Amino acid sequence: MPPLVTLIGRSVAFLVAPKGAEQVELTTPWQAVAEAGGTPRLVSTRAGLVQAFKHLERADTFPVDDVVGDADPAHYDALVLPGGVANPDYLRMDDGAVGFVRALCEAGRPVAVICHGAWTLVEADVVRGRTLTSWPSIRTDLVNAGARWVDEEVHVCRDGPGVLVSSRKPADLPAFVDTFVTEFTHARASGVKPPWPTAHAPDPSRHAPGKRAGRAA
Repeated sequence: MPPLVTLIGRSVAFLVAPKGAEQVELTTPWQAVAEAGGTPRLVSTRAGLVQAFKHLERADTFPVDDVVGDADPAHYDALVLPGGVANPDYLRMDDGAVGFVRALCEAGRPVAVICHGAWTLVEADVVRGRTLTSWPSIRTDLVNAGARWVDEEVHVCRDGPGVLVSSRKPADLPAFVDTFVTEFTHARASGVKPPWPTAHAPDPSRHAPGKRAGRAA
């Protein structure tokens, strides 16, 4: 029997901007972390709610657990960067968000990134010498930042302080979540157990399929 994949005792940061994250790239990985026993925490640049999108349409809102400017990277065992075009474009203009990503990468924490999410890694200057995939339109940005780009459903890069798992688009999510949950399980834990409760139910995407998504006020 294969070993049980578990993230019990692991705190995983999901970093998104106040607006613009592609909802399925947030909720599907979030649910995978929760089902593996981990503690997903939503980190953003300000408190309150973040507005997710389904392509260009507003979808649901989700409560922020931690504001990135106040968050201690040592409290997190891993990082997930969802996509959505506007989401990483906003994050890479925020010094706190960029510094948070850089600190986790330099500490050797495992990172999972999908679609346009790699833009934030470019700004943090942590892709130099790494191999990853992404949405094709940001290939040139990654290459110019010193990365090697590949067109794969999911790619695992170990040529750096910590493992980097990347995928291209929502259709890659099944392979993406299976791979990064396994990699996060095998990575070294931070040793810091967060003393706070999460603001979320285990799965933030609680609306039934086909139900009209919630809108921000």
